[in-house]
Amino acid sequence: MDTDENLLTIGQVAVRLGLTTSTLRYWEERGVLQPTARQSGRRLYGPEQLRRVALIQIWQETGMMSLAEIATVLAGRTETGHWRDTVRRRMAAMDEQIDRLTQAKAYLAHYLGCPRDHPADDCPVVSEEADARIRAV
Repeated sequence: MDTDENLLTIGQVAVRLGLTTSTLRYWEERGVLQPTARQSGRRLYGPEQLRRVALIQIWQETGMMSLAEIATVLAGRTETGHWRDTVRRRMAAMDEQIDRLTQAKAYLAHYLGCPRDHPADDCPVVSEEADARIRAV
């Protein structure tokens, strides 16, 4: 059990982790965060909840996970699904995004290396790509 000296107010948690209090309240509304206790109507958070806030931040920043996906992971295995399925779907989406970004980077590198002043109008490689797309549609 957390003692009162281990508990932080919502404002203290927000400052410590660089968030707004409205973000923490929103997370509470969405069910991914619950205060350890309430004292005179004030939300108080213990070390376990502080760690949960840090994990939510990490997962949003590095995993590009939505709050709904994070809620699923935090819930663990349930009757309606498994957190691993959510993570697998997110990884597949990231693989698709990586493929698109790799292709975009290759196009941009080609544009930079193109000796033409107007590659969109004058580059034969770019023209062929556009024509191929038109034919495919």
